[in-house]
Amino acid sequence: MKCPYCTSTESKVTNSREAESGTRRRRECQSCNERFTTYERIQVAGLVVLKEDDRREEFNKEKLIEGIRKACAKRPISPKVIEKLVEEIETELYGSGQWEVSSENIGEIVMERLRRLDRVAYIRYASVYRDFTDIESFERVVKDLREDETRLSLPRLGSKSAQRNVGAGSKKPNKYGNKTPIMKGQVNLSA
Repeated sequence: MKCPYCTSTESKVTNSREAESGTRRRRECQSCNERFTTYERIQVAGLVVLKEDDRREEFNKEKLIEGIRKACAKRPISPKVIEKLVEEIETELYGSGQWEVSSENIGEIVMERLRRLDRVAYIRYASVYRDFTDIESFERVVKDLREDETRLSLPRLGSKSAQRNVGAGSKKPNKYGNKTPIMKGQVNLSA
């Protein structure tokens, strides 16, 4: 282990404890007496992803994180939640006992997890993953979400809980005389 301060390879462990993803060790350099922390975790044999065009490539956790981050952009989802989600997916993949996993299988696992986490992120990911070519396929996914609404935490627009969450909106009559909530950031076209 090289010291990050003087690059000496002589250090001693002063403290060791189990962390969430492995072992955390506090070390002291024998040359410069500076202290630093290292994390150790078991690295299992590489996972191979079988792509749709029959290519094989090594599983890339960063690629998975980036795809999920894009789907969760501008959503109230913290980076820590995304990291935890990716770690759970990675654990599930390695725990399957198969060293070759199809990209389709990975995509389905991600969509299932995003569906439980955030509906908008799920739709974004599904629209890229499933490569919607027409509005009907997009509508089918939204319909499936609405049918599955009892398991999801987001309220349906028009429900009492959704109206309570309108925030800085106000009720103004639309062109038919109905009162509809104007949500923050929504443009009132009836005026």
